[in-house]
Amino acid sequence: MAGYSAKINDPAFNKYILNTNRWSAIFSVFLASIAIVGFFIYGETSSEMENPQALLIGMVIAAMFMLVALFQIISRNKGKTWDGVVLGKKIEKKQRKQNSSNKDYYIHYYTEYKVLIEDNEGKVHRIINEDDDTVYNYFKIGDKVRRHKGLNSYEKYDKSNDTIIFCNACGSMNEIEDDYCFRCKCPLLK
Repeated sequence: MAGYSAKINDPAFNKYILNTNRWSAIFSVFLASIAIVGFFIYGETSSEMENPQALLIGMVIAAMFMLVALFQIISRNKGKTWDGVVLGKKIEKKQRKQNSSNKDYYIHYYTEYKVLIEDNEGKVHRIINEDDDTVYNYFKIGDKVRRHKGLNSYEKYDKSNDTIIFCNACGSMNEIEDDYCFRCKCPLLK
């Protein structure tokens, strides 16, 4: 199980990317419709703001939802496949303020696990997880990895000592013996 898998050429990956783009577009249209209808109703029933001002605000918010989805789709399709090496790993104890229900806040303590990957052009990419060291432990410093166009995960070159494998389409963790992801049914790259 050393080497990058030729299974990346399986049509299931193109279908997964197409479906992901389609669902992004559908979800943004759904949110945009809710914003327009909601602000229109608010403009008709509220004494604070009338239509067409309320409707215009709803349309601006709807356009923002649509633009976010469009940028996601474009960035997913515009990316490229590249190779890299795990450069380093870091564990940091962190804290942040969290709002509570009574307009107060509390301090939330968490552990941040980072994997640093340098691509073949010298750019450093980060995989960051909070309070979960699974991905952190999966990668070792010096591992060769490949980031495939349109997908949101990394394929390890050498999987021979692994007991788990991450789906390169949806990112779900699978047993190394499995041939297909339990969640999205795409082939596991091994």
